[in-house]
Amino acid sequence: MPNSERIFVDAVKRYCARHDILIEIRSQGWLIIMQRGLQRHFALGYDLGLNSAIAHRIANDKGATAEVLAISGIPCVPHRVFVNPKLGEHLAPSGSHLAMLELLEKHPEGLVVKPNEGTSGRSVFRVSTRPGLERAVTEIFLSHLTLAISPYVEIEDEVRVVAIDEDPLVVYSKDRPCVVGDGKRSRRELALAATSAEQHATVLSAIAGDLERGDLEAILPPGERRVLNWRHNLDAGARPVLLEQGDVREACVALARQAANAIGIRFASVDIVRVGGALKVLEINSGVMMEALGRLHPELVDAAYSAALDKVFGA
Repeated sequence: MPNSERIFVDAVKRYCARHDILIEIRSQGWLIIMQRGLQRHFALGYDLGLNSAIAHRIANDKGATAEVLAISGIPCVPHRVFVNPKLGEHLAPSGSHLAMLELLEKHPEGLVVKPNEGTSGRSVFRVSTRPGLERAVTEIFLSHLTLAISPYVEIEDEVRVVAIDEDPLVVYSKDRPCVVGDGKRSRRELALAATSAEQHATVLSAIAGDLERGDLEAILPPGERRVLNWRHNLDAGARPVLLEQGDVREACVALARQAANAIGIRFASVDIVRVGGALKVLEINSGVMMEALGRLHPELVDAAYSAALDKVFGA
């Protein structure tokens, strides 16, 4: 989908039309210029400019986010950052490779290796062996300057809270697709049968993204239920499900508020996970992307971006 057709761009266009704001789309929709009278504002990517530079940078850095949340006493999934050796020995700490192997030994259940900056779950790998770790690190460092490693945890539920100035705008869980084995068909066959043709490439890629458990030809025993992807990313096939008012929603919103306040961010999406029955912050996103949600609930996404733009223009 071209950037000019993003739901984000369309939402900004509609807002500007309703409020008599001049709008100019540049860089195939990646840069948006908005002007009303002497007021000129910019949107870049999915960033509307409400957050301070330091809050944006911390949220965009998984390791920094985890560090700030930890020192603030907020439960979170730890992330440790490693610098690409190509940057030079003066930036890449010596012994990084040994430190990665120590993490693997400390967490025999596995590690999650991913770019330290980035969204949508791209180039995210689950590994539990030294060869798998080395392949993941090599692939990520081909295109990224830093990576983050976190212990693999069994996530029971994942909830995203989109909020502005402590007010929750949208709260939804991420429901992963699953299949049930019949003792005859492989994971590949079951996955293809359970998903639409448009989802096939995404689902198969997601299974293969688990470098050591991505055996597409494995036959599942009868009655065995298996999620198609250990990750909860919407771009990897998960489905957004709006959370009704209740204790779970309130608890997730409260934790998201604490996390946002800890790094001083105004407009963000906060991912909350339940691990062993306890809620933890997984990450914070400064650029609020709601493309997948917008295809199911366009009115909610439009209202969320409108609330943020009201803050931008002082409405």
